[in-house]
Amino acid sequence: MKVTTQNNLKKLGLIVVGLLAANIIGNFFFFRLDLTQDKRYTLSKTSLSILEEVKEPLIVDVFLKGDFPGEFKKLQTETQQLLEEFKAYNRDITFQFVNPIEDETEQEAIMQSFMERGLTPINVSVNEKGKQSQAMVFPWAIVTYKGKSTKVPLLKNLMGASTAEKVNSSVQHLEYAFANAFNTVVKDKQKKVAVIKGNGEMHDLLMADFIKQVRENYYIGTFTLDSVAKKPQESLAYLKKYDLAIIAKPTEKFSDEEKQVLDQYIVNGGKTLWLVDQVNMEMDSLYNDSGTSLAFPNDLGLNDMFFKYGIRIRPDLIKDEYATPIKLATGQQGSSTQYTQYFWKYSPLIYPTLNHPIVKNIDGIKFEFANPIEILKNDISKTVLLSSSKLSRPVGTPVEISLTSVTEEPNPGEYANKGMMPVAVLLEGKFHSMYENRVLPFDDKTFATTGKASKMIVISDADVAKNQLDKNFQPLELGYDKWTSVLYGNKDFMMNCVNYLLDDNGLINIRSKDVSLPMLDVEKVQENYTSSQILTVGLPIVILALFGLLFTFLRKRKYAN
Repeated sequence: MKVTTQNNLKKLGLIVVGLLAANIIGNFFFFRLDLTQDKRYTLSKTSLSILEEVKEPLIVDVFLKGDFPGEFKKLQTETQQLLEEFKAYNRDITFQFVNPIEDETEQEAIMQSFMERGLTPINVSVNEKGKQSQAMVFPWAIVTYKGKSTKVPLLKNLMGASTAEKVNSSVQHLEYAFANAFNTVVKDKQKKVAVIKGNGEMHDLLMADFIKQVRENYYIGTFTLDSVAKKPQESLAYLKKYDLAIIAKPTEKFSDEEKQVLDQYIVNGGKTLWLVDQVNMEMDSLYNDSGTSLAFPNDLGLNDMFFKYGIRIRPDLIKDEYATPIKLATGQQGSSTQYTQYFWKYSPLIYPTLNHPIVKNIDGIKFEFANPIEILKNDISKTVLLSSSKLSRPVGTPVEISLTSVTEEPNPGEYANKGMMPVAVLLEGKFHSMYENRVLPFDDKTFATTGKASKMIVISDADVAKNQLDKNFQPLELGYDKWTSVLYGNKDFMMNCVNYLLDDNGLINIRSKDVSLPMLDVEKVQENYTSSQILTVGLPIVILALFGLLFTFLRKRKYAN
């Protein structure tokens, strides 16, 4: 008996020593295993480098707590597991799940305060065994570090997608969403963005949401080209201090001196984001008694510059069968006026098809009076980011545009071999100056014909970055159409363009991560609801009961004697 006790104590001692040794070794050698097929819990190098910058407590408040439908339970679970992965690599990261409307007495006040901060809740329909119910969900998180906070959207709004499809796309976006938020609150701003003015560009109020979003990660300011006329050299030197220049919807012709400043900025490595309308046409000009307006070419003096860089924006309008809707008044005027929704073929709805970080996992993007971009041959690398659909064609200008065209019957024959026209192009390489082998508009001792490698994105519709205004003339979220209550992917696309042009930490590449969540077939579950319950709940209980009976029987049989 003593020998047996001693042996047991020895075994127990060896186990305790082994556990202590494993624990000590584990403190020196950290590793985690991700056994998922898509490696969804393996953090990217970019995320890990951002985590290394966190030296003080970083708090994450997630508002996904409560009685949710199954799809949101998945989003809740995936969010928690990802945050646990972040915390495993840096103990300064803490998180909690909060139900913001748990206290029913303060529910309205809390919802109002959340909406004022842009944390808009959504109503989701829950369908269980044919019974419909509504649930309020706040798919948001707040990241706070050293008193600085930023919001994190957890749910991507995909037009026409089911809740399950939205959740699946959102899970792919989670690491980027949190890594970008961590980067925003942890790292100080470094890159500088200039919004070019002086040639009738878009008013700041009409691109306020875009500017606001850019300001979260970068310094942003206005650079007026008016000073070029008097002090061109000083203007160029000052512009070179910026990392990115945004030229949004110019309406007045650029002078040769202004083009030389922009050209030398580009040749010397400056990044540019061009949003150019080659045709003068606005939707507001159609809302008159006749419902018509003349669209005509807009001469900005930029054709020779773009030609040198390897593209040409044609002075045509794109008419596309894949279009966004507009609402028009029908019937009699007055209190009985009714509004009918039509598809406006001059407002293409473009879905990205390219597997590129700028456009991957982005919803449909709304364009308005876009122009085709022609790709020319030179040594600059060109990537077509967005194109019109196969059922699209160019419409030459000048041309009269009428609202009555919404009633036209589609004719696929008129689109034969005319579609797939580029509307957004990425250019990368060492750009040659447009003034190479030409007389310079002004003397510049630092003039260079070629220089550093650079990047630019050209979008042939400035309205992609234009936000609408509410009844109080306050800017709405970029991509939101107040007339149809649809949120398009414009904001994600524009921010991806900026991030790609300025990216120095690889954040944009996290978007390329593919995550696949297996979803239940709801119809099959409802058809086989009883059998599914028996299989998933009843069968394990039966197996456990049989195992218990068998174990008891064998134990009694062994010790019966």
